Amino acid sequence: MHVMMTMENVKMDGVKRASTVLGNALAAESEIDLWYYSLAETTPFFELDAPLIVAQPAADPSLANFFGADPYAVYRDQITDLVFQIKRLAIDVVILPAGLLNSFAPLLKAQCPNVRLIGWMHNNFNTYMNDYYQEMQAEFVAGLKAVDELIVLTDADYDEYRRYNEHIVKIYNPLTIDAAQSDLSQPIVAFTGRIAIQHKGIDLLLRAAPTLTPGWRIAIAGDGAPEDMARFQALVAELGVADRIIYRGALKDDALKRHYQDASVFVSTSRWEGMPLVIGEAMASGLPVVAMSNSGSDEFLQNGRYGYLTAPADVADFSQHLNLMTRNASLRQHFSRRSLKRAQDFGIDQIVSEWLPLLGVTQWNDNYDAMMG
Repeated sequence: MHVMMTMENVKMDGVKRASTVLGNALAAESEIDLWYYSLAETTPFFELDAPLIVAQPAADPSLANFFGADPYAVYRDQITDLVFQIKRLAIDVVILPAGLLNSFAPLLKAQCPNVRLIGWMHNNFNTYMNDYYQEMQAEFVAGLKAVDELIVLTDADYDEYRRYNEHIVKIYNPLTIDAAQSDLSQPIVAFTGRIAIQHKGIDLLLRAAPTLTPGWRIAIAGDGAPEDMARFQALVAELGVADRIIYRGALKDDALKRHYQDASVFVSTSRWEGMPLVIGEAMASGLPVVAMSNSGSDEFLQNGRYGYLTAPADVADFSQHLNLMTRNASLRQHFSRRSLKRAQDFGIDQIVSEWLPLLGVTQWNDNYDAMMG
C-alpha cells in the first residue's frame, strides 16, 4: 500500500504535529510505504520517519497556512507537481489534512481517478467555513464532496460535515508525546499553544492571571507571529502580570514533557478549536484540566466528566473554577485520575487501528498483533 501524507509545510502547529505523528506510525506498518509531500520547503520542525518530497516549484515558505482566495490559481504549479508525484510513485491513498489541501480533491480525482482520497478536518466546521476558508468557500465545499472518506474529530463536527459527505468517520488525533506524569506538587498552571491572541484566548488567559491563587504562576509554552508576540508583551505589561507569567517559548520533545511534568493544572482558553492536541498531552501527563468551552474542549472533557468546562470567553467563570483546582489538592488528584483514564482513548496504537481499514490495510505488523494479543 503506497500512502502519501500531504502538508502545507512542516512548521510547528497542531495540524502538522498530528500529521507527522500519524504518518510516522503508519510508516512503521509493514504493509505501508509512506511519503510526506510538502507544498513549501522549510526546515522540518518535527522528526519524519518517511521520505519528504517538496513541491517543484515550492510554495512560499514564509506562509504557515493559506487562508486566502483562488487556491487553484495560487497553487496551480504545486497541484500539477502533486499529481505527477502521485502517478510516479503509484500512490494508492492520499491523505489531505485541513481545508487547503482538501480543496485540491476534485482536481486530484480528475487526474488520478483510482487513487483513494481521505480528507482530514482538524478544526470545527464553522471556523473553517466562515473564518479560515471564507474566501475560498466554493473550493472548500468542493473538496469535502470529492474525497472518498472524510475524517472528523468531534461529534459536533460529524453532524456538520456529514451534510457534504456521507462517507464520514470520527477518529481522534493521536497523542503526540510519550508523557511523564506530574506529581501535582508545583504551584504552576501550564498553558500550551500558539501565541495567537484571538484564537487561543491569550488575552483571556492574561486577564485571569491577577485572580490566580497567591503563589501560583502560569507557564506558557508556544510562540507566535511578530504582531501577536508584540500584543502579548503589551498585555502582560498593561495588566501588570509579569510576576504571574513564566514564558517558555516554543517547546518540543523532552522540554515539552518537562513543561507538563512540572505543572499541577492545565488550562485552555481558546475561543474555538477542532480538538486541541495539547489537552490530550496534558491529560497523558496526569494534569487536571480547566478549559473554556468550545467544540474541541467539549469533546475531550465530555460535559465536565474529565475536567472543568467553563463558559466560553468568560474570565470570571474560568478564574473561579481554576482557583477551585489550585486550592484543593484532593480535587486535583481526582481529576488527574480522570485525565489519565481519558488519555487512553488517544493512544497511537488505538488511533492507527482505526485508520488502517480506511487505507485498505487488512494485516497489521507483528508488533501491533503482539500488543493486541
